[in-house]
Amino acid sequence: MADVHFIDTRASAGRPNLVRLRRLLKKAGIRGVVERDDLVAIKLSFGELGNVGFIQPPFVRTVVEEVLRLGGRPVLMDSNTLYAGSRSNAYDSLVTALKNGFSYATVGAPILILDGLVGRDFREVPVPGFIYDRVKIGTGLLDADALISLAHFKGHMLAGFGGQIKNLSMGGAPRSGKQMMHSDVKPQVNEDSCTACGRCAKWCPAQAITVQEHAAIDAERCIGCGECTVTCTRRAIEVSWESEAGLVQKKMAEFALGALTGKAGKFLGVSFMMRITPDCDCANWSDAPITPDVGILAGLDAVALDQAAHDLVNRQEGIVASALGKRGVSAPDKFAHIHRLDPTVQLAHGQEIGLGTREYRIA
Repeated sequence: MADVHFIDTRASAGRPNLVRLRRLLKKAGIRGVVERDDLVAIKLSFGELGNVGFIQPPFVRTVVEEVLRLGGRPVLMDSNTLYAGSRSNAYDSLVTALKNGFSYATVGAPILILDGLVGRDFREVPVPGFIYDRVKIGTGLLDADALISLAHFKGHMLAGFGGQIKNLSMGGAPRSGKQMMHSDVKPQVNEDSCTACGRCAKWCPAQAITVQEHAAIDAERCIGCGECTVTCTRRAIEVSWESEAGLVQKKMAEFALGALTGKAGKFLGVSFMMRITPDCDCANWSDAPITPDVGILAGLDAVALDQAAHDLVNRQEGIVASALGKRGVSAPDKFAHIHRLDPTVQLAHGQEIGLGTREYRIA
């Protein structure tokens, strides 16, 4: 059973949020993870341009300051995206990070795109998986002495929700590794709902979408990144699975295990259950949160952190004026209700391959 440490979002003059976060990090064991002179990868998402759901810079700066107090050398890291957006290469990713408030001046640490200029800086590492025996991970994560994963817990169109496993897998892999995880996704257009706005075509990295009276996807050219499904404001594009719907989640768990290569005793996860949007921060917009803010979790086990976050969010009463609607506010699994898939596959598979445990206690 893993210990998971938690603070809620309540604050006052005597209980400021950032001071409470600092205490949470200490309680969760950051002193055992970061040693003097360690190069510390702080993995987070810089967010797409236009998105406002990502973890805000003051929280990130607090984590950086704690690493510096312990004598570590923190580096903020994110990876290039598979889809065509504002982060598909290192130049655009760094500019996006700056525009979203991440700079040395604001957070006190340098920034690195962990898989290089165009997503080709990676190594293959062995994993005891059921699907893969080797996965591709960005060299920035692999070369770091310690890893702190800052995950924004929110919904995700292919995995139901995205947390620590998503941040380590999709976030820690190069573009070719992301493609390996997405390869079973085959989106289809509902012609009756499509308005031929062209948003999906602009985001398609494979130029697989043409738009005339409605959007049309060339199945041969489609690489399965799935971004057209989330960028369509009419929800006219749905995922059609080439195989079982949970396979992407299983792949994610195995890539997450690869991201932790060489990090035994040198990993700390921090999960922010704040502005819990129905979709990922890879969208260039942020939909209304589906529940009120819950708080922040920290611990040494990625699976336990995701299980605890999933449980805590589902205990909340949903917000009617969100993607949940009236029918979803009391759904036992709010992410399953929105995305029509079982989001716990990643948890079960993560436990099965030794990534972590679903058994936890709030310490």
